[in-house]
Amino acid sequence: MDPLDRIDEIIAIVETARSVPMSRNNCMVDRGEMIGALDQLRAELPSELRRAAALLDERDKIIDAGKHEADRIISEGEAEHARLVSVNEITVSAEHEGARIISEARAEAQRLREEVDDYVDTALANFEQFLTRALASIERGRDKMHALREIGTFVGEDNERPLPF
Repeated sequence: MDPLDRIDEIIAIVETARSVPMSRNNCMVDRGEMIGALDQLRAELPSELRRAAALLDERDKIIDAGKHEADRIISEGEAEHARLVSVNEITVSAEHEGARIISEARAEAQRLREEVDDYVDTALANFEQFLTRALASIERGRDKMHALREIGTFVGEDNERPLPF
């Protein structure tokens, strides 16, 4: 389940909880259900963070592969250039052909770098939007919680312990 959906589920649990008798603002929530929902949320968030790290690793691998391919193409171009220069009859045309190959290799390498950067930028922008929505949802939940707290102060029993999160 999407972490944002999990947050909405937790908010729904609180919103649909029974009211404490003689209180308009306090409610009774099943502690096990709430802790379970929060534990699930905690378990889901790291997967999204791992996915972002995997995207960054993938980007680095693609960039490295592009660099290696560009280096290989440039090396081949330079080797071809040197071979053609060694032949006296076609020295001039060989220099032009070698320069063209190197230029094409550099252009291809640049194009590959730009494609990889665009891909990674798009993936990171999507992840940024996800995180922005998650933060907005969390902020709304906190705002609701603070509003409920301001409307009526929650007074817990002395023997109650705080939740472990």
